[in-house]
Amino acid sequence: MTLSPTPRSTIKRGKNRAVTDRSALHAVLDAGLVCHLAVVVDGAPVVLPTGYGRDGDTLYLHGSTGARTLREAGSGVPVSVAVTLLDGIVYARSVFDHSMNYRCAVVHGTAVPVTGDEAKSHALRVLTEHLSPGSWEHARRPSARELAATSVLALDLAEASVKIRTGPPSDEDEDVEAGIAWAGVLPIRESFGTPEPCPLLPEGTAVPEHVSARR
Repeated sequence: MTLSPTPRSTIKRGKNRAVTDRSALHAVLDAGLVCHLAVVVDGAPVVLPTGYGRDGDTLYLHGSTGARTLREAGSGVPVSVAVTLLDGIVYARSVFDHSMNYRCAVVHGTAVPVTGDEAKSHALRVLTEHLSPGSWEHARRPSARELAATSVLALDLAEASVKIRTGPPSDEDEDVEAGIAWAGVLPIRESFGTPEPCPLLPEGTAVPEHVSARR
């Protein structure tokens, strides 16, 4: 399936980096952990970094019921969500042509509050399993009080765009011929370190496999 461009989601700058395959959108969202939610509050733009989770073509966001930005985002106003993954720093022969290799997804739409304990529990499971796969079955589930204190929004992925840059710098021919500087890509890798147990754990408690297996 392909993304259907709209006036808001059509990429106008760097069209050659636009990717229209919907699977690319899913891949970027699945690879990230933090999104940035943009919404207008009292006539001024606000950007909120937050966790998220994807279930099919629905993106779930969550936070405290006391968070005004999240309440506003779920009030029927237009919102945007962006997820960006950095893959490398691009060193060019000129400062002007320095760049980054990246994968970026931007979603536009209207977020809908998720209500009802069953629907909210499903959304929180999606969010939990995106952040920490295996935790939903390992840790205690949310209580009724915790569900009541948590706001969850659902955003349809119908209106979205994906932009990806890969490869070496795009230097001017004269800069290449002049050979005035090193040029190339410094890759960026994301990895997990050694698990650090909570000091309140009983001595000798083993790190569960769903934690130790992450790399």
